[in-house]
Amino acid sequence: MAYITGIVLFALAILISVSLHEFGHMLTAKGFGMKVTRYFVGFGPTLWSFRKGETEYGLKGIPLGGFVKIVGMTPLEEDEEELDDKDKKRVFWRKPLWQRTVVLAAGSVTHFIIGFIALWILVSFVGIANPAAAASYEKSEQNTIVDVSECVPPADATADFECSAADQPGPAYAAGIQNGDEIESVDGKAVTDWTSLVAAVSDLTPEEPVDVTVERDGAEETYSVTPYSSEVELEDGTTQTVARLGVTPYVDPTISPVLDVGPIQGVGETITYTGDMFKETFIALGQLPSKIAPLWDAIMGEERSADSPVSVVGASRLGGEMVQHDQWAMFFMLLVVLNYFIGIFNLLPLLPMDGGHIAIAWYEKARSWIALKRGKVDPGRVDYMKLMPLTYAVIVLLGGFMLLTITADIVNPITIFN
Repeated sequence: MAYITGIVLFALAILISVSLHEFGHMLTAKGFGMKVTRYFVGFGPTLWSFRKGETEYGLKGIPLGGFVKIVGMTPLEEDEEELDDKDKKRVFWRKPLWQRTVVLAAGSVTHFIIGFIALWILVSFVGIANPAAAASYEKSEQNTIVDVSECVPPADATADFECSAADQPGPAYAAGIQNGDEIESVDGKAVTDWTSLVAAVSDLTPEEPVDVTVERDGAEETYSVTPYSSEVELEDGTTQTVARLGVTPYVDPTISPVLDVGPIQGVGETITYTGDMFKETFIALGQLPSKIAPLWDAIMGEERSADSPVSVVGASRLGGEMVQHDQWAMFFMLLVVLNYFIGIFNLLPLLPMDGGHIAIAWYEKARSWIALKRGKVDPGRVDYMKLMPLTYAVIVLLGGFMLLTITADIVNPITIFN
């Protein structure tokens, strides 16, 4: 039941987010005196509506988004003959370029505001994984500086396991190796990074002492360490007994693994986190074409990568899993990621996205300015009919990609809790 509740809640959150996107367009358009005739949540047949002033507000039967009608947004939507002279001055395209840009960008800005507020709440009061800690861990795998375990953890140890006096001392700890030591060689084999260290240790025979040389404060020290045996699972599902020293990659202890910093410091952390997420979103957008073939393979039965794109269906299923396992911070973090992605994607300079309309508006302005400088007649507005083939091509490509991700999310969904 919790799983279904999570799916419904996440889908509802997406609908509210998209509705607020359109509300952002409407609010700024009305603020600049533009004529807004309709604002609806959903598509298809009208279930309920009311009129306030010149605008009709309502709810439609298919809850897959929403729309706002601003008179004169494109030449295809114009019906100025029915307007009086006063209202003709309020048509979208007659307004200054900066006002049109603000209105067109308001939808994406709304997503950014939603994402920022949700992220600020998580960072300030709830706590989320600290990206600085993750970066520190990744950096630690490029060297052999180690943290030393005081005991040998049991096979079923969890992340919050703590050693007790009854536990077997960790081999490296018992030998005298300390946190922050950099291992230089194991049994005479030089090691330079975590991968080579693991490989060297795995070649050892458990319970047989070996020399481990470390660097500490610029000086070398050699210790006799007796590795313990551990069972590891291989890619084919079988297990293998290997040697272990009781060390892990060193992580700066001053970096908290969780961001939970309070409302004031949370503002700065949220800005930094947002910048990192924007960077990752642009990288993900650039990688989208390379994800198509793996998605198709996943539909055909291949293993699906955890970083493959997901549709609203897949995101909602993930939201359901998070609620099922009481992971509300992850639930809202997924909403943050989705809002930032939609906001950025919508600003791409392609029709029918808002970014395409912004690009056309600025192109019209630049073209008119150049014509004026050259003493030529203002060429006027862009002929949208000539852009329709390109617009339809974008719609077909996006529709196909959406259908592909939805299919993959149904037949081979990503799961985060096994």
